[in-house]
Amino acid sequence: MIKGRAELTKSDVEKIEKEIEERKLVERPKLIEAVKEARAQGDLSENFEYYAAKKAKNENESRIRYLDNMLKTAIIIDDSSKKGEVGLNNFVLVEFMDDKSRERFKIVTSIRGNSLKNYISIESPIGKALLGHKAGDVCKVVVNSDVSYDIKIIEIEENEDDSEDAIKSF
Repeated sequence: MIKGRAELTKSDVEKIEKEIEERKLVERPKLIEAVKEARAQGDLSENFEYYAAKKAKNENESRIRYLDNMLKTAIIIDDSSKKGEVGLNNFVLVEFMDDKSRERFKIVTSIRGNSLKNYISIESPIGKALLGHKAGDVCKVVVNSDVSYDIKIIEIEENEDDSEDAIKSF
């Protein structure tokens, strides 16, 4: 990744464009109307509805700008991978060599990363270590100059479907 530039797949770009369109054509008009209605209630100094509506409108506009900027600066990458190698959208079962525990991850772009679902980014230490490797390989995960550990790839489940993967909020 080039600093400040996200690596996105064509599917990521489509999801972002769809969200921008939804926010501009559906959310924006609703939020503008909510601000108008709250403003019409009179005294703005103690009008919580007005401030809440204004805040929601501003958050929507901020998200649109964020996504627009991401698209302008993105590097489009191919999400295909060689047969039998870890690549984007693949599920990977790994064994941590120090304690023999196992974990299953899905390899995704940073915009879809979600540690609660074990979706790890290709830009994370584990993602970087796994990419391009095969089942049976032992990979060194470098966290920083002082910390690293080894993981073994037990199984790779090839997957091309990212339709369920959500784009991160902020």
